[in-house]
Amino acid sequence: MRDLYEVLEVSRTASADEIKKAYRKLARKHHPDANPDDPKAEERFKEISAAHDTLSDPDKRKAYDQFGASGGTGAQGFDPNDFRDFAQDRGFDISDLFGDLFGRRRGGGPSAGRGRRPARRGVDLETRVTLSFDDALRGARVTVPVDKDVNCADCSGTGAAAGTSRTTCPDCGGSGERQVNQGFFAIAEACMRCGGQGSIVEKPCATCKGSGRQRRTKRYTVKIPAGIADGARIRVRGKGLDGESGGSPGDLWVVVQVLPSERFVRRGKDIIVEVPVTFPEAALGAEIDVPTPLGEKVRVKVPAGSVDGKMLRVRGLGAPSTSGDDGSLLVRLKLIVPTGLSTQQTEALEKFAALDGGTDPRAELFS
Repeated sequence: MRDLYEVLEVSRTASADEIKKAYRKLARKHHPDANPDDPKAEERFKEISAAHDTLSDPDKRKAYDQFGASGGTGAQGFDPNDFRDFAQDRGFDISDLFGDLFGRRRGGGPSAGRGRRPARRGVDLETRVTLSFDDALRGARVTVPVDKDVNCADCSGTGAAAGTSRTTCPDCGGSGERQVNQGFFAIAEACMRCGGQGSIVEKPCATCKGSGRQRRTKRYTVKIPAGIADGARIRVRGKGLDGESGGSPGDLWVVVQVLPSERFVRRGKDIIVEVPVTFPEAALGAEIDVPTPLGEKVRVKVPAGSVDGKMLRVRGLGAPSTSGDDGSLLVRLKLIVPTGLSTQQTEALEKFAALDGGTDPRAELFS
């Protein structure tokens, strides 16, 4: 049996997030629907899913690291009573701990696993949508096209031609598995003839050629909430790939890309706008009109003695928030130095300089 970390192509010290990302990447790559001409795709996909089921659960992962085929003490010299106590202490049945890895109990009962493949949730999908800066602030409804494999309409996903149905696999008797003894454990491997499904198609559906799936472009309308940030992910439940054997469908994740604005810059929930002010306005103080992100104007008071780069805050005019705590509009003052002065302007500034008393603003640099 392959090491589970090797199956997911991660190190034994991989974080839960790294394991999740590796599973998603491999699941998309090896999903049977994405490899209709590869008879071994289903077996690889099941191996990847089984590895993820164990390593994504902290207790199962700890047990695998301690007792698994490649981790901890391994199977040799293994005391089953220790293993049973370890499982019971954590509140789950030993038969469920490594279900797909070490096989199911033989004989009748709910753990026999015969007759059909267990239900499996569909794989999540991801797509991207690009919004303007304004639409991201206001919120929008967008139509997202998604190319995906869906259950064949002619055979309802069975893969069997009209008027026929799947039949029990004669090699595995419908279990979808064959048992291979490995010392203490009996390891269940997928049946080669039916690919682990427990049933076969004798007369394939002409539309999907027995795969049970068709490639289709689905279009979904997605509501983008006002104030959404660049890189945010929106979850659309049930719009991923269809599940297997009656399993629930996966989800669709919409990643939002927000285009930059020529005038505004977003910083968290706050929005910054740079506004020019004249020397008299900065020195004497003034009230000026400032544009808001939603296309309106707001009157802002510039305090006397304001310097270049001074930031003024207008609360509630930043990015909208679903919690009601909207961000602020931050007004950065940009002092404009006049050029092309007239004679009168030059004389006025010279008089101002004379009245300033000859103060040297750079004196501290040489103290």
